[in-house]
Amino acid sequence: MTFSNAELFPITAGVTAGGHLSIGGIDAVELASEFGTPLYVYDEATLRGMCREFVGEFTSRYPKTTVAYASKAFINPALAALAEEEGLGLDVVSGGELAVARAGGFPMERVYFHGNNKTSDELRMALEAGIGRIVVDGLHELDLLNRLAGSLGLRQKIMLRLSPGVDPHTHAKTTTGILDSKFGISIDTGDAERAVREALVSENLDLVGLHCHLGSPIFELEPYSIAIDAMLTFAAGLAPAGLELREFSPGGGFAIGYVTSQLPPPIAAYAEVITSALKARSGDLGLGEPRLVVEPGRAVVGRAGVALYTVGAIKDIPTVRKYVSLDGGMGDNIRPAMYEAVYEAVAANRMREPAVETVTLVGKFCESGDYLVRDIALPVLEQGDVVAVPSSGAYAPSMASNYNLNPRPPIVMVGNGSARLIRRRETHEDMMRADVWQREAGKDPAGD
Repeated sequence: MTFSNAELFPITAGVTAGGHLSIGGIDAVELASEFGTPLYVYDEATLRGMCREFVGEFTSRYPKTTVAYASKAFINPALAALAEEEGLGLDVVSGGELAVARAGGFPMERVYFHGNNKTSDELRMALEAGIGRIVVDGLHELDLLNRLAGSLGLRQKIMLRLSPGVDPHTHAKTTTGILDSKFGISIDTGDAERAVREALVSENLDLVGLHCHLGSPIFELEPYSIAIDAMLTFAAGLAPAGLELREFSPGGGFAIGYVTSQLPPPIAAYAEVITSALKARSGDLGLGEPRLVVEPGRAVVGRAGVALYTVGAIKDIPTVRKYVSLDGGMGDNIRPAMYEAVYEAVAANRMREPAVETVTLVGKFCESGDYLVRDIALPVLEQGDVVAVPSSGAYAPSMASNYNLNPRPPIVMVGNGSARLIRRRETHEDMMRADVWQREAGKDPAGD
């Protein structure tokens, strides 16, 4: 049995004979009972299907394409291993993400290291690991990396992240390709040309290509073609100075559906616009066929993940609002509070019941802005019901916190009727493990 917003859920989602949501062949209510809530459930079939769709749609149009998973969307060793098995590269933005990639056995030559303020320790870690590409984000980093690589006797392949000055018309907090951004080396100011010229004469760096990233999530296609035109025109202008564009990346930013009223273009549409623009413009400018690198993150894991919560306190204010409190909230999904992100939800144990009342799903954290879904029509909910929020696989777990000292949720991977834990629930002891404290000898705990 299908349901009205099934396209937001994993491809294996359905409804059991008893009227419960199922994911990967498993009753979601049973998952909530076994592992507790809040709980993140990832569907392996959806994850692998998205990896294969990206690879297939891009390489069928432009064979020289590398699909690199943007691990900031969510990464742990199990996800890194899955991406490696599917033939993807990996985009990391910190020493921590790099450490996870190494723990998962990911081939370092397929890793791209991003970030606007990489530390010396992170860069050294990447160099010593044999990382494939470092995407340099500024003139300071260019000089620092050259010196570090020289001290290790290495010649490191790099790309330069440029800012092409293109607005992708997404949320202001996730727009990155414009002039007024902390990310990228601006073409408009002349810094990009300076960076290219300095990179070309840096003894310990090998400039293989250029990169840009416009923001996320991008529902429009035109910004990609505009950015590609700007980036390739810039590259052609510096060919006489020795710039050989062996690789080019327009980044990622591919959208997913969070609500049924706003669904993204298919991956094929993104692939068609990007590859067509690259082939046409690089041909016109005599740039040959650079390797194309695309970096989907949200679009790979977003739909694959579902958050499960249990209903607790219910507060009904007549003629104002009915609040239904869940046992999670902004600590495990800060996107609604931070980005005004809008989600849908279902009552996982009442899938066949009609949506007869409007409620606001809120969390348990000590903030008035701690909500997950505002004013949503659902069946009449009671304490103990299980609520499922789809399209939760991207950024929600990776941006999770221990606010109010709440442990972060566990994560399970499901497929073919079985579930395996890929991250256990944190304990109170886990949260105190890094604390350093010792009572002074003779000190009275009561302070008397």
